[in-house]
Amino acid sequence: MSKTKSSEMLVMGLSGAKKITESICKYLKIKPIPTTISHFADGEIMVRPEIPVRYRNVTVVQSLTKPVNENLMELLIAIDALKRASAKSINVVMPYYAYARQDRKTLGREPITSKLIATLLERAGATRVAIVDIHSEQTQGFFDVPVDTLRAIFVTVREAVKKIHCSNLVIVSPDYGGIKRARTIAASLNLPLAILDKRRPSPNHAEISNILGNVKGKDCLISDDMIDTAGTIVAACKVLKDHGAKSINIAATHGILSDPATERLSKAVKSGVISNIFITNSIESVYDRKIPNMHICDLGKYLSEIIEVYYNENGSISQVYEHYQPKYVK
Repeated sequence: MSKTKSSEMLVMGLSGAKKITESICKYLKIKPIPTTISHFADGEIMVRPEIPVRYRNVTVVQSLTKPVNENLMELLIAIDALKRASAKSINVVMPYYAYARQDRKTLGREPITSKLIATLLERAGATRVAIVDIHSEQTQGFFDVPVDTLRAIFVTVREAVKKIHCSNLVIVSPDYGGIKRARTIAASLNLPLAILDKRRPSPNHAEISNILGNVKGKDCLISDDMIDTAGTIVAACKVLKDHGAKSINIAATHGILSDPATERLSKAVKSGVISNIFITNSIESVYDRKIPNMHICDLGKYLSEIIEVYYNENGSISQVYEHYQPKYVK
């Protein structure tokens, strides 16, 4: 039987987060625990840790990316396996939480699927959950176990202000829902804020009618939680350009990049509408996208520091944030 020291930190990486788990473990100076993940011919999944986990604190890393439902089942089965193996605690770190946009009813008979996912994770046996840049903070209320909604946007913004070397920067919120995030970034950098007046008449379609704030002659940095089909973000960039923005850069956390996002963003960069795109590896398929001037920001170090707080059972998530507060020098 394989043995491990009781003091060793245990991190399990699943299929949707292999690269980011390797990066996390590199910074923690450990190896991911050996895990068998079997996908059978009929579609069933089996997950089994190959070392004892009894009375151990285990962190499971999984992004609910394509195939979303398969990765969700893999996560639930992994949690169940750890629970039945008598793990002391099961911390779930989710770089990307799918179904987050289904967090309320907008029409009759609609589901609140984000709440359903929270219930499934709890019932499976998760004792703590960490979610990276969730679409809406209210998702925390769907859980009855401790939840940390991590702000990884600081990682992309810090990288952006280091690389774009702009002298007249303004932070832009792409909609009213992102005002809190954009205001926090603008305040930390002591920069002005602009807000796009966006309306969404249907899914994956947005209309932008107005800009609150001055962007004429400014270098704009749009902060957003995700880019899906890129229709909204490209439309926002065009509006900023039409209002006299000098340059437009994007800092986003989740690169879902559903078709035709790659084509839209590439065209916008080549035409000079977008200058740079900074995005994290919370969704690992971003590495396969060939988009000009796209910079991928690794979350491995950031998440490793979060996991250390869990493992050591002291310290503060806020202290981790302080390391990633972006600094801007004009």
